[in-house]
Amino acid sequence: MKAVTWIGIILGGVVVLVFLALLLIPMLVDVNQYKPRIESMVAEATGRDFEIGGDLKLSLFPWAGVAFTDLRLGNPKGFEEKDFVSVKAFDAQMKLLPLLLKDVQVKRFVVEGPRIVLVRDKSGRGNWEGLGKPEEGGRHEEKEKPSETRETGAALPLKSLFVGECAIQNGSALWDDRVTGTHMALSDLTIRLEEVSLEKPIRMVLSAVLDGKPLSLDGTLGPLGKEPGKGAMPLDLAVKALDQLDVRLNGTLTDAAVRPRFELAFEVSPFSPRALMAALNQPFPVKTADPKALEKVALKARIKGDPAKVAVSDGELTLDESRLVFSASARAFEKPDVMFNLNLDRIDADRYLPPPEEGKPKAQEKKPDRAEPKKKTDYEPLRKLVLDGALRIGKLKVKNIRVQDLNLKVAAKNGRITLKPCTLSLYEGKVSVNGLMDVREAVPKNQITLFADGIQAGPLIKDFMDKDLLDGTARADVSLRMTGDEPERIKRTLNGKGDLLFKNGAVKGIDLAGMVRNVTSAFGGEKTGTERPKTDFSEFHAPFSIKNGVVDTRNTTLLSPLIRVRATGKTDLVREALDMRVEPKFVGTIKGQGDTMSRAGLTVPILVGGTFKKPTFRPDLKGMLQKNLLEGMKKPEDLKKMLPLKKPDQQGGKSVEDTVKGFIKSLPFGK
Repeated sequence: MKAVTWIGIILGGVVVLVFLALLLIPMLVDVNQYKPRIESMVAEATGRDFEIGGDLKLSLFPWAGVAFTDLRLGNPKGFEEKDFVSVKAFDAQMKLLPLLLKDVQVKRFVVEGPRIVLVRDKSGRGNWEGLGKPEEGGRHEEKEKPSETRETGAALPLKSLFVGECAIQNGSALWDDRVTGTHMALSDLTIRLEEVSLEKPIRMVLSAVLDGKPLSLDGTLGPLGKEPGKGAMPLDLAVKALDQLDVRLNGTLTDAAVRPRFELAFEVSPFSPRALMAALNQPFPVKTADPKALEKVALKARIKGDPAKVAVSDGELTLDESRLVFSASARAFEKPDVMFNLNLDRIDADRYLPPPEEGKPKAQEKKPDRAEPKKKTDYEPLRKLVLDGALRIGKLKVKNIRVQDLNLKVAAKNGRITLKPCTLSLYEGKVSVNGLMDVREAVPKNQITLFADGIQAGPLIKDFMDKDLLDGTARADVSLRMTGDEPERIKRTLNGKGDLLFKNGAVKGIDLAGMVRNVTSAFGGEKTGTERPKTDFSEFHAPFSIKNGVVDTRNTTLLSPLIRVRATGKTDLVREALDMRVEPKFVGTIKGQGDTMSRAGLTVPILVGGTFKKPTFRPDLKGMLQKNLLEGMKKPEDLKKMLPLKKPDQQGGKSVEDTVKGFIKSLPFGK
């Protein structure tokens, strides 16, 4: 019994001594004498000036605590603002002995008046750069890299958790970007955690003022469970910003400390991006052709994933009058492997394009003294990409072209990107397109095939080019292949063939009948009336082939009740040059055109030359005379009215044909 008594006395004495030590040490030891040493250590570690202006306070019983005031961490040299981070006051108190039993009891954790200033100067240097002393000898490179397969952390086993007052009060932040001229100020920042425990949801409340507009967050996290970081943690948060933005987020985070996974649903209520930027006192970042575009945006979706993959489902985006339903997934982020499915009801893309610049002279590009070699495109990311996507659009307007029922499928694997049948309806017709982009080698190779039928060419050309050039129902069958990624190389390597067919239409701007009847008026020498000239046809057929950028058409024909037209020649896409000969032939009379004369078999060739920007049209009078005079009027009596022919013995033995040729050569166009 005496031994037990002595043991009890000794233990009691130890407890009393520990109690007295905890009580007397803060009273007897002046912790402020260690302030210079603390300031020196922090300054050395951060590479910045560090100062604690007020006194340090330390307590060990009944609550272990530390408190200080007026903490300041300075900016690097060259910045006007003296402090990078400052804190007016800090006070934290918790019990030590319960920690031995994994019982965390925090009475108070309060940060008062924290302030952070982020500045980027005109050279682009930020005051946050270079924070911390770099390790010597590059030893940081030798640190062990975290394994991709091991768990990223461990759960924190606790018996219980209690936090009384937990808050950040009267905080502020400043963002000053001298490069872009952006300036934002956050003030009156308050963050509070309420009812902090393991068994109940923790309420989180945030409020602040951003550039004079309110910002708030309100919601719950948890309960955390007995082992925070393990198991599922529910969350339900609502964010409101600037009287414009309202976001709701709810779902669960699972095993956040060991193998994190998440499943969340979010919803952004309808808001105006333009009004949001105005509330931030910032100019709208993009200019659109329609100043009323981007007035309404809303978004909602479910997102699920982990560090290795992510998937989005039940997505719905509202953009002004358009509605997009979508889903997507991604994994193997180093490739990546992506899948998407988009369904858009309608969109006028022209509204969101940049507005045309009117009245501004085009800036003349200064040619560099020496041509810099163009950097080669790196296609390695496309070689790794794995893609399987689908896009559907009900109604689309782009570049003033109107499209309906667009269905597109695209896939990519091992450097081959394929456009599976892309089908659409276009101006009362149907279009189908297949494409291939092969980037397995340094220079990409491309193929495209297109089939279209029933297209109304007139409205299409009018909408796209704002020109009235051609009418008729179009059919096209085109197959092309090309190499390279620069326009000039693509044109030089363009090869393929095609067949274009237009029925029951008209070529606008050219009156072939008028050219025969009156060459001068047909080519602009005289005005023949106010009605724009045109050539009606029942069929316009243009088969062609392309070799190394040169389009060759050998049998382009235009048929109408009175006219047969045949065109031959080449179009050089590289030099943008035209070299065509159009040969119309009238097959009857042209009554109604102001002429009752029979024109059966009459041919009036037309030469088309010049460039794409400045095409030229002129009658081939030399060819006309050679063909019609020599073949149709070979008898001397037919030429007496036109040529001062002499008898053969007076012509030096020349035939009529030689005489006519000589006459043609004497003309200006015959030389």
